[in-house]
Amino acid sequence: MTVATPRSEGLLRGRWIDDWRPEDESFWRGGGKKVANRNLWFSVFSEHIGFSIWSLFAVLVLFMPEQTYHIDTAGKFFLVSMPTLVGSVLRLPYTLAVAVFGGRNWTVISAALLLVPTVLLAFFMQPGTSYTTFMVIAAIAGVGGGNFASSMTNINAFFPEKEKGKALGLNAGGGNLGVAVIQLVGLLIIATAGTGAPRILLAIYIPLIVLALVGSVFFMDNLTSVRNDTGALKEACSEAQTWIISFLYIGTFGSFIGYSFAFGLVLQNQFGRTPLQAATLTFIGPLLGSLIRPVGGALSDRIGGVRVTFWNFVAMAVAALICIWASAIDSLPIFVIGFVLLFITSGIGNGSVYKMIPAIFRTKALASSETRGWDQEAALLWARRISGAVIGIAGAIGAFGGLLINLAFRQSFLTTTSGSPAFWAFLAFYAVCFVVTYLVYMRTPKAATDPTTGSKVSYASV
Repeated sequence: MTVATPRSEGLLRGRWIDDWRPEDESFWRGGGKKVANRNLWFSVFSEHIGFSIWSLFAVLVLFMPEQTYHIDTAGKFFLVSMPTLVGSVLRLPYTLAVAVFGGRNWTVISAALLLVPTVLLAFFMQPGTSYTTFMVIAAIAGVGGGNFASSMTNINAFFPEKEKGKALGLNAGGGNLGVAVIQLVGLLIIATAGTGAPRILLAIYIPLIVLALVGSVFFMDNLTSVRNDTGALKEACSEAQTWIISFLYIGTFGSFIGYSFAFGLVLQNQFGRTPLQAATLTFIGPLLGSLIRPVGGALSDRIGGVRVTFWNFVAMAVAALICIWASAIDSLPIFVIGFVLLFITSGIGNGSVYKMIPAIFRTKALASSETRGWDQEAALLWARRISGAVIGIAGAIGAFGGLLINLAFRQSFLTTTSGSPAFWAFLAFYAVCFVVTYLVYMRTPKAATDPTTGSKVSYASV
């Protein structure tokens, strides 16, 4: 069996696939996998650039010495917090946009929107520009944060359950990698051209945005099965599991994006690093955290997302303790080790939590299918619809955690000139997360029969 050729409604209205059955093995092997992977890789590239633009100001503040730009430390923390705030808010409408416009069509639109903040900065990135202007452009750069939600919701619909962990991990990890890559590019520019050449960064990324836009136009598809399914988001909001998963995602993705934006400023203010010295270290954490995210998804496919998530939060608490200890003894090497461990564990947790989403709703759908009068196909369709919406909701709330981390660091440095109080708060939050994971999922007896294997599954095994 082969996949039907996508019908075209024109360049702007896009390519549509009406018949999509990824759980049908013959359909999947007959061409479905090839189509899904093509959409995955172009989605990864577009999302990668989106993450880079979202974290653009975390790099630009390294090009903004206080003596010439007249922005103090507290002002810079606010500046890097603004894209986080806007990006987290936009993730909900971006999730809905996939159902309204189609996954491919919205990828095209969202890629085009990335040109707005980069072109504006090409004109205004210079000393003498008002702080208000920078804050407005930083808010516009938040559009890059929305790309993740629409991309993940779209890719979730392309893959069968058995491959979702890997696919979502690759999609998210490749996107997250954009944070590390733009920081590495910023380091190279500072090392070669100095802090007075921020426009080189923009000159590199504007063509890449255009490339992502063109790739989305010609090589991605829309799925009719997810179009106009706007009720899924509302239905997902009524599910208690949606909010529990979103809470856990604050601890993983909120940590990743918050630390990514704050790392350079923390190194400069707590350990007196110059912008170049800070830049030589800031890309390491996001790089490793991004690369390991697919490992978190694949590991969850093998031993269960709940188990991985639980022990990962324990590891995050230990990493926070290392940072607190390093701050107390004023040891930069130990601090960097602890901070990088926070990135690595947040990356693993990002993969494991997102693996939990489709698996939890699949288990719930199968367990309640008899009482709801569903057959197997209807139960699995409901699980795909709701899990796609939950991915967007969790992404939005998780990203909001990044704002809280930057505000915690800002307040910590204002009151104690150290990040230690913030790390104590993070430690307490991770402790709450692993307790919640244990109580809600590892002890839950709810079980269902998996129709593909005939075995009993529960939340603890997903």
